[in-house]
Parts: sequence; structure tokens; C-alpha cells
Amino acid sequence: MPELPDIVVYIEALEGRVLGEPLRRLRPASPFLLRSVDPPVSAAAGKHVIKLRRIGKRIVLELEDDLFLVLHLMIAGRLHWREADAVLAGKQTLAAFDFPAGSLVLTEAGLRKRASLHVVRGEEGLREHDPGGLEVLDASLGEFRAAITETNHTLKRALTDPRIFSGIGNAYSDEILHGARLSPVKWTQRLEPEEVERLFRAVKDILVDWTARLREDAGGGFPEKSRPSEREWRCTAVIRSRARSAALRCSGSSMPRRRRTTARDARRGESCWPTAPCPGCSRGTGPARSRTWRRGGARAISECLNWRVPITRIKLLYSSRC
Repeated sequence: MPELPDIVVYIEALEGRVLGEPLRRLRPASPFLLRSVDPPVSAAAGKHVIKLRRIGKRIVLELEDDLFLVLHLMIAGRLHWREADAVLAGKQTLAAFDFPAGSLVLTEAGLRKRASLHVVRGEEGLREHDPGGLEVLDASLGEFRAAITETNHTLKRALTDPRIFSGIGNAYSDEILHGARLSPVKWTQRLEPEEVERLFRAVKDILVDWTARLREDAGGGFPEKSRPSEREWRCTAVIRSRARSAALRCSGSSMPRRRRTTARDARRGESCWPTAPCPGCSRGTGPARSRTWRRGGARAISECLNWRVPITRIKLLYSSRC
């Protein structure tokens, strides 16, 4: 899912291409994309783009006459820059935003179409699409502590809740918890002051670092590929020297013991791998020594190397630092 670093890089790439340019027309290709009725899509035709902004994981194009296009890419939505009047071909293509210099094409992989587009009039209507989460990169340690301890949730749920933190999702929350060496199932109101500070530093470091990486990968062009999406389906086992003797290090996402996917999981779009981190690594006391973890970890590494298992199912690093 495109999250804060991806959305920031998307907006930076779009500013040099569409800012100040007129939106010649908006061509929806899927009936599932448009989620608003008033104002109509035709109202945006011919309006100039005044500003681009981010609201959580949403991209907002501000047009003339107080009109806003709110685009939510959800899990599999991606943006592509094509030549002007690009052909809408294939089932994955959902819409095209035609500008004089080219067309911004929206695609979404998968059968479940979750990406959405709202045409909104006025700042008051735009606020309805803001979940109200804290902008961590602009927040102080005190504001971060107040937000994360206001309600008692697990760290994983708190980091991915858009009403608590803005722009953080499943992919980067795993990286953050791994960097902070904290368990995803630890309760937020049981965090020690030192753990809150460590988590705060990890959030800022991970988001800033990945924004810089994605910006560098784009190389001044349009970011056609999303780094979290690539990470989800690439091999997640990093082989170090003397890999066979190295210890398994859990990044705090999931354990390699599968359970049956329930109807509730399917409705919520969750995987069938429960959250259960490596106890030793998540507490910073070294790798887990249990027979179950060693057997499961070895099987997970084998599956990663051979089948490219999604990172959301198995989050293990083969590291000698444990």
C-alpha cells in the first residue's frame, strides 16, 4: 500500500507536471472508482491545478472554483505518467487525468477494487476525508507520547490507525517496530518513557529514510514502481556471511505458523498469518531459542527463498546481529 513516503514522492513528481496546468478532462474507466455524486466529474474539466497536498494516504488535487479531487490508492492502486490522451486498456486501468503535457493514469491490481476518487467542493467537505491522525514528522516528542498513549492498543494497531497517526500503514509500521526493537503486541499504555522515545526516533528515521530512497530511485522521473509493493513480494531473507550459523531475527510482523483464514479476515483484507513476534528479538535479548521457533523459522526461510512469500506473511531477517 502506498504510504507517507510514497505519497510524498508522488506529489513531488506531479508538481512539476500538473501544477498550474488545466485538467482537460477526467476519464473514469471503472464504475467502482468514483464515490461521490455532487459535484459531478464534469465540473473539474478545464480547471487549473492550484495546489497538491497530502491528507493521510490520500492525494489531493486542488482546482479552481474551490474544487478538490481526493484520490485514495488503497492497497494496490498505482499512478503512472503516460503520453497525452493515453488509451485506457486492460482491466487494471481505472481512470486517466488528461493534462496538456500528458496523462496521469490510475491502475489497481487485483479483483477487489478499493481505490476511490471523490470530487469535493470546499474546505469543509475536504475535512470529512481527513481521519485526523498526527503528522509525526511535524510533531514533537510530547505530542507523539500523548497520541500513542491516549488509548490502549497494541503498537501495531496504534501505528496503522489513521485516526492516531497519519500516513503510516502495514509496510512501514513493520520497519518502524523492527528499528525500535519493540514487540507489535505490546500495549501502548504500558510503554516505558525510554521506549516511547525510541519509537519516536524510529518513526521519523524510517519515514525520512524511505522518502529519500524512493526519491533517489525515481531519479527525477515519475515513480512508476512503489517500493513497499516490491518489498511485499520479494524475498525477505537477507543472507549474511555464514548464513547457516546466523541467528534468526524477527522484525515483529508475524510468525510462520499458519491459521485458517476466517470470513472476518477476508472482509477486512487481512492475511492469515497472526501477529506473534520473536520473543527474544522484540525485547532486545537475543534470538528465541525455542524448538518451535527454530523449526518454524527454518521453514520460513526455505519458503522465502523458493516461493517469494509476501513480506506481510513472514517478516524474518537472516542476521548475525541478533
